[in-house]
Amino acid sequence: MKYKNITYAKFLERKNRFVAHVGLGGKVETVHVKNTGRCKELLLPGSQVVIVKTDNPARKTQYDLIAIYKDGLGWVNIDSQAPNQVVKEWLNKSPALFKNITLLKQEYTYGKSRIDFYLECGSRKILIEVKGCTLEIDGVGYFPDAPTERGVKHLYELADAVSKGYECYIAFVITMPRVRKVLPNVKTHPEFGKALEAAMKAGVQVLYLPCNVSPDELSIAKMVISS
Repeated sequence: MKYKNITYAKFLERKNRFVAHVGLGGKVETVHVKNTGRCKELLLPGSQVVIVKTDNPARKTQYDLIAIYKDGLGWVNIDSQAPNQVVKEWLNKSPALFKNITLLKQEYTYGKSRIDFYLECGSRKILIEVKGCTLEIDGVGYFPDAPTERGVKHLYELADAVSKGYECYIAFVITMPRVRKVLPNVKTHPEFGKALEAAMKAGVQVLYLPCNVSPDELSIAKMVISS
């Protein structure tokens, strides 16, 4: 996926989950943060950020904050909508694991959840739940960076789906360079770690999807299946 109308700015402060202040052209600009996670290790005063101008003149904030430069790592895309978009683009290219897709649906209702993707490859019925990873510690990715009851529920739904004949995956889209693996952030949300372990024991497979990241572009570089 590629962004249009990007601008570089300097991060100043985050006012709440949705709004931040950046320095732009000698002025303070209020921008929308496209990620409700904590991002504390990224959103540091003085950091270089990328913002995208919207095409809606009626919006209160005219820019979306979509990427941050982290010293020692590089550009990190924090747009929470981007992981699903790049997975859709990746699936449309028929990756080896999902050859001959005959049906592809987004926001598929299963149980009491909406799973990001449902696809059919011949007789295979496949569910894929996507999680974007932006938290890096010592070269390893961690998810989540804030408690996610929704994420826990998705894992148990996937485990149940395996028992009913579905082929199920949780896909961690790693929206930062040089990170190839994601571990559960049990310090922040131990329940997610327990749910992931239970899901894997039930047969849910884990995919790591490292990305190519630049200020204005994001794409999946490769696929790694957890062993």
